[in-house]
Formats: sequence, C-alpha cells, structure tokens
Amino acid sequence: MLFPVLFLPFLSVCLLLPTHFFPHLRARLPVARAPLYPPGPCSPRSPRSRQQWSRSVRSALPRPAPAGVGPARPRPGSSRRRHRRRRLRAPSPPPPGPRRRARGAAMGRLVLQDGSVLRGRPFGAAGAAAAGEVVFQTGVVGYPEALTDPSYKAQILVLTYPLVGNYGVPRDETDPFGLSRWFESDKIHVAALVVGECSETPSHWSASRSLDQWLKEQNIPGLEGVDTRALTKKIREKGTLLGKLVPDGTPEESLCFEDPNKRHLVQEVSLKVGGSLRVTAVDCGLKYNQVRCLCERGAAVTVVPWDHPLDTADFDGLFISNGPGDPQLCQETVSSLRRVLDAPQPKPVFGICLGHQLLSLALGARTYKMKYGNRGHNQPCLHEDTQRCFITAQNHGFAVEAGSLPPGWAPLFTNANDSSNEGLVHQHKPFFSVQFHPEHRAGPTDLEGLFDVFRLRDWLTYDKALAGGQDAARPRKVLILGSGGLSIGQAGEFDYSGSQAIKALKEENIQTVLINPNIATVQTSKGLADKVYFLPITPEYVTQVIRNERPDGVLLTFGGQTALNCGVELTKAGVLERYRVRVLGTPVASIEMTEDRKVFVEKMEEIGEHVAPSEAAASLEQAQAAAERLGYPVLVRSAYALGGLGSGFANTREELVALVSQAFTHTSQVLVDKSLKGWKEIEYEVVRDAYSNCVTVCNMENLDPLGIHTGESIVVAPSQTLNDTEYFLLRRTAVKVVQHLGIVGECNIQFALNPESEQYYIIEVNARLSRSSALASKATGYPLAYVAAKLALGIPLPLLRNSVTNSTTANFEPSLDYCVVKIPRWDLSKFLRVSTKIGSSMKSVGEVMAIGRNFEEAFQKALRMVDENCVGFDHTVKPASDELETPTDKRIFVLAAALRAGYSIERLYELTKIDRWFLHKMKNITDHAVLLESYREEQSTMPPAVLERAKQLGFSDKQVALAVLR
Repeated sequence: MLFPVLFLPFLSVCLLLPTHFFPHLRARLPVARAPLYPPGPCSPRSPRSRQQWSRSVRSALPRPAPAGVGPARPRPGSSRRRHRRRRLRAPSPPPPGPRRRARGAAMGRLVLQDGSVLRGRPFGAAGAAAAGEVVFQTGVVGYPEALTDPSYKAQILVLTYPLVGNYGVPRDETDPFGLSRWFESDKIHVAALVVGECSETPSHWSASRSLDQWLKEQNIPGLEGVDTRALTKKIREKGTLLGKLVPDGTPEESLCFEDPNKRHLVQEVSLKVGGSLRVTAVDCGLKYNQVRCLCERGAAVTVVPWDHPLDTADFDGLFISNGPGDPQLCQETVSSLRRVLDAPQPKPVFGICLGHQLLSLALGARTYKMKYGNRGHNQPCLHEDTQRCFITAQNHGFAVEAGSLPPGWAPLFTNANDSSNEGLVHQHKPFFSVQFHPEHRAGPTDLEGLFDVFRLRDWLTYDKALAGGQDAARPRKVLILGSGGLSIGQAGEFDYSGSQAIKALKEENIQTVLINPNIATVQTSKGLADKVYFLPITPEYVTQVIRNERPDGVLLTFGGQTALNCGVELTKAGVLERYRVRVLGTPVASIEMTEDRKVFVEKMEEIGEHVAPSEAAASLEQAQAAAERLGYPVLVRSAYALGGLGSGFANTREELVALVSQAFTHTSQVLVDKSLKGWKEIEYEVVRDAYSNCVTVCNMENLDPLGIHTGESIVVAPSQTLNDTEYFLLRRTAVKVVQHLGIVGECNIQFALNPESEQYYIIEVNARLSRSSALASKATGYPLAYVAAKLALGIPLPLLRNSVTNSTTANFEPSLDYCVVKIPRWDLSKFLRVSTKIGSSMKSVGEVMAIGRNFEEAFQKALRMVDENCVGFDHTVKPASDELETPTDKRIFVLAAALRAGYSIERLYELTKIDRWFLHKMKNITDHAVLLESYREEQSTMPPAVLERAKQLGFSDKQVALAVLR
C-alpha cells in the first residue's frame, strides 16, 4: 500500500504549513523538544477550570516570560444574538479522574535484531525491560484473552489495530466450572505489549481496571505511540524478528536478544504436578476455554502435564492442547502420543495448534518454522472433503508439511490464503487435529462444533460446496433493476452497487439489461450496460421490458427498497414465472421473510433468536391495542418503507394516533415496537454464497444510541466499545440468521445491545445492499456489490479472488488497522419551517467517510468534509442547549460547546446516552484546543510536541491558526 509512504511527507508538510503561512508562529517554536503534557498538576485530567489548567500548562513549559490566560475572546465576526438561546446550567466540575500518562515525559524504545529502533511512550510496568520474539496479531478485539494465552509465552506482541484498551479489563470472575470467565489462564504470558494507542479512559459495563493498570499489576511493560503498521510490514517482509523493549535510561547492552523458541516453553507453561490417572487433556499451554468447551459437552476433564505418561487404559478420549514454542522440543509428549496411536484398541484423539503439530510428529510427519506465522481472527480454512470455507482464529509460528503425511492419514483443512496445512485426520481411526483454534476466545465460533465431533456427538460432515457453481445453468442475459427516482435513502449508494454488478456480469460474458430512471448516474453511462431503459421501477414498466428482452435472470438486490418491492410484486403477479425469469441471488421467499414482520419474528424464534418486542398492525385500532400491550414509549415504523419513512417515537396515545395515521397514507401495515432508546446500535455486513460459505465483512457501531436512524447517526467502523464476547456473540448470531433465511449475496443485520449487559435484540435484516453496504465496502476495501453479483451466479465464495491481493481468497474477513468515521450531511437549512430534529426516519441526503489512525483524527476530518465552512469539532458553532436531549442535525457542535462549558462526561452521558468512550475522545479534542489557545500571547512559546499532537488529533492548519490567533 502507498498510504504509509504518502502519509509521512504529507504529515511533514502539514507540520510546516502553519509556520509558512503565519511567520510569527515560527518565533514561538523552540528548537528543543519539550514534553507535551508535563508531569505534575498541569495534567489535562486535573479537575481545574480551563483558565487554571491552561496557566499551569504554560507555567510548566519553556517560555520567554510568564503570561496569564484570560477568558476566550469571541470568534471574529460572531454575534452575541446567536447565543440568546436557553442554555443549560453548567454543572459543577467533575471529581478527579484517573491521572493521564504524561505524553513526552518519558520515552522507551523497541530495538529490533536488524538494528531498527522504534520509539514510543511506556505504559504498564513502565520501568521494566523485556526481550523476546516480536510477533503481530490482527484481531480487533480480544486483547485480555490474547495476553493470557500461553501460546504467546515470551513473545513481544504487536497489536495491529491501533486503538487498544477501549473496553478495559474485566474483574476476576469464575464460571460454573470454576474457570476464569474472561481470561485464558491465570496470568499474562507475553513478554511485552506494543500498540498504537492505549486507551486511558475505558468504557464497558464489565471493566474493573484499565489495560495500563492491569499490565502494571502483572509487571508487564508496554509501549504505545509506535507506528504498528510500519512494524507489521517489516515483520511480513523479513519474518519474525527478535527484539527488546528498553525504557529510556536503561543501556541497550544491559539486555540481550533472546530467542524464546530455544527454550522449552511448554515446560514453563504446563502443570508442574500431575493429576489423577484418568487423562483427558494434555496441558502444553492449555486455554481455559478449551476445558470449558469439553465440560459443556459432558466430559469429565482431568488435566495432566505435557510430559505425563499416557496409557489408553486410563482414559476414554485424549485431548492435546495448544502451546508455545518449537514442537520438536516436546519429545516426551511425542513418544507418549506414538504409543497411544499404536494401541490395538484406539481411543479418540483430538489436537489443537501445538497439539496438531505434536500429533503430526508422532505419526512421522514433519514440521517447519513459518516466515512470520498466522496470528489473528480472520484466517479462512477450507474443509478438504466439501470445499466449505470457515473463518478461524489462529496463533502459531510453526506448521505441518502436508506432503509428509504417511499412508492412512489425509489433510482435513487447508489455509485458503497460503495453502498451509490446517488439520489432518486418520482415514479409519478416530484421530484428528487442527492447526487453528476452534475454541476461539478470542475469535469466531464457526468451528466450535469440532468438540462435538471429538465427543462423537456429531460427524465431521458439511453440505457439499459444488466447485464452479455447476448446479445451475449460467444465464445468458440478466436484467438489473436500478433504484427508483433519486430521493433520500436511494441515491448514490445504489448507483455504486449497480455499477459494480454490471462489471461483475460483464466479466462473466453475460449480457446486461439495466432499468434506471436516473440519467445522471454512473451505471447508465455509455458502454457500461449492454442496454439501458430509462423507465420507472414499477411492475408495469418492468413487465414490458421483460416481454421485449426475454432475460434469463433478474437481480433485485442492487436497487434498494424500490427494486426489492417491485420484484416481490412481479413474483406475486406471476410475471417472472410466465416469462421464465429466474431470480438470481437471494430468493423472493427470503426477501419476504425479512420484510413481513410477523413472518420474520417466527423465523427468528425457530433458531432461538429474539427481535425487539413488536407487533404488526393493519389498522389504527390494532396499533393502539399493540401499544397498550407493549407499554409506552413505542416506536412506530412503516412496513416495506425506505429510510424509516413515516416512523417515529410515540410517548402518548395522541402521538401514536398522529404517527400511525401518517404511516397508513403510504403503507398497508405498520410495526409497533417496544422502545429500546439508549441501547447501542450495532451493524454487521454479511456475505453468503449458495453453499453456506459465510463471512462478516464489516461490523459498525453507531455513535448515537438506538432511536436515531442509522442514516442519521455518526457511524464508526470497526466497533470501538464491544469486548470479544459481545463482538463474536453478535457475529455468530448474524451468521446463524443469514444461514437460516437462505440469503445469497450481501445483507445488513442490525442489533440493539444493552449497554449494561450482554442482552441483545435483532432489529431488522435488510436482504439487499444499502447505504451501510456502500460504507462497509469503502471502509474495508472489500467490493461487496461486485462479490454479491458473482455469488448470485452460483459461484462459490472461496473461488473468488481478493481484489486487492489478486492471490488470496475473497472468503475472508478484513482486519482493519485504522479507524473509519462516517458523518451524515443534511441540507435542512434550505427549507423553511422544516424541523431540524433527527430521529428514526432518515432526512440526511448523503454522508462522508474519513479514515485515521485514531478516532479523533477521523472524526475531525469527517466534520470538515461534511461542510467546507466547518474547521472541525468547533465549540463556537452552536451554544450548549437542550439539543443535547433532543438531537438535531447540529447536536455534535452542541456537544463541543457543552464540553467547553465544563459539562462532565457523566452528565453528558445522562443527556445523550452516547458511550463514555466517545465522549472522552471528544474531550481530548476540546482539551487540546484549550492548550493551543494558551499560546495566544506574543511571548508564548509552543513546543513542537504540542503541534505534533494537534495533528495526531485531527486539527487542520486553519484550526490550529484560529486557536492560536483569535
């Protein structure tokens, strides 16, 4: 990727521009670097007023002469009249919070074996040094589980996702089996942790301490502020490297490089004393969730050390766990396994990760050291017999040579990306093993059923995935239904998806016929579709085109709700059957399941899932009765509606009558839902082929709580405040729902998640591409519409290539190392007497997306992209007012004003129900703006670190200049 190469010169230019255009700033910048947030009472987290805080900051920084800081002057050109709106009384200052780590006060460095040095800020056991093998892991969540995984013993772990520690560290709790509920062992096993940014203000109902505090308790050093993307690229190019983490003040020579693979790591992490003679699990670095998965299936688990002698007479089944290091060093285990495999009456044997490698060595196969290993939550593995592809969690640096398997043994799984062996099975005896982690924690749960196979409760079989999509005839001509007339909810997103679909079909040499009434669109451009009809998307016009063109198939899911509704009507009228037009992709029956609320609820109950308490009504009387049963407040929505049209919250019977009466003017059915206002809204974009291969391409979190339409809300990808359990609980549910409904192609599923527990409800499933699909596609680089069109032709997902690498499979889940923020755009000011309040129906006419290495950077970039007159998270745009409780299109600037006025995070959370993590991130911006303003006086000296931090927080050159000059 060119992004890192281009970004560094761009950052250098950005840092120089203010001094170029504002020469007097040059005199204020000292030559020597000064600490950004010096230790002492000037910490931004200190509960002082803005003036006190600014004055203490300036007094601790080098400056020519002392100068006081007065109240902020009004913005040039502003009017006092605009501030006459009713203001909420600013609350008292918040109580003292956790002390902020002093940025720049102390530094550390990661020294690599090749001589490279990366500097950063220490956290955790900041004064400790550590040495080990530097490895990277690509998971977005699951850092408590990864740090306590014995497989990471003596390794310096680099997390590629830059924002770590968002949901803190949970308290020590045990489950009914006496195992830790949240961790995978009783302590942290990594030698050190390297991250882009460690969150100082975690937010989650289960958190009891921060990641920084936890590492400090366990004496594990950490390093933040490191360019983890550059470090990861170096490891990918050169392979795993030895490294040492050294704090400033400690000579590098005092700590030697150490290769942990030369140590017997399994001996270090295994049990020291053996258990009873009944053997079930061999501890080579056992994870708690492996024991839990066995206990939940009725097994009496006895754990023994790695070198315990094994006798088949003493157990009914043998499990060999994962573990760290080189499998060749565990010769005692290999010898014991060889005796088990040669026993005349074989007992079931199951190995995971290192257990897979040890089993391979016992049967005579060979292992080898990988270049940099596979560590992450998104590795695709093909089941050899059926070619079904599954997403797995992995953490290993050694692998098995598939070509060295002796007769009687066969590969069970193969990595779809690098073709390395991922499992083996005996052709006649009950022996099998896998290289990945089916027990997850952290990671996807796709193959947890392998524990059922081990318990002989289920057979290792899956539905056959037909190679090349040979089960149905390839269509000759395909009709594509575009969007209806351009309006809110159906505009550029469907122009994008339709264009991608046409390109995909043309690659397969299929003739395309497009119906789209919009002239100024990309998909209607000359030379794209073979034939274009500029006609409305109505059953009458579409029937005429079908009669004239006689297509073999039709695509309904690329034109939004309009095309979907039209397709359903054509099916019911028998038009498609009469002209022998096959619906490609998601069947009409599946579409109707998602659109008819009553049917949808029944289908969810069939698989044990629940939607928000809801009732469908066909009359005003039925709606009133439903609201009485559910209890006010309720959410009223129109069935088969676009962009939440006609929806809203009703707190009283009178409000309900008004909403329902309005909804019945354009629909025959309304949905009355129990209000879940204040819950988190989470979305997953899911892709499934006709053979049940399924991936979740992107997960997104709405910054605004439930009650505001997704199209009206600021959306962040990936989610920032979900822990591993919640993330993969909702992912598993999304896959289960999509599989049950039989969707083929792409769909969007939305959840409501209780912010105080793991309780969730399914809000809805959109069996089509949507505005969220366009966002997910741009955010991840995964061409959702293109892939969905290919899948509609019956091509299996594993056979499609990743459009970025052109070598790996498209059957994967992108793992981001950046943060994406989407902000809607409204044009409500163009219309008189139009309410600016936002809610459950969509009023936004578009949206922008910004990418950054942290939330603040992406957030401020997106704000400026929405409106060219906006400089960023600007407190002068709107005064603090009651819009915090009743959101409008300008509420984000009201939040800025409220933070500037001294509102505490808790007070703002009570008013807005926006997660505290996001509010703390916004406060970082306003705090730094105050710091910048403290350098307004002529004699003030701004350290380069202050300007550098401003750029990291997304401040533009103009924004910095206005803060310093006005």
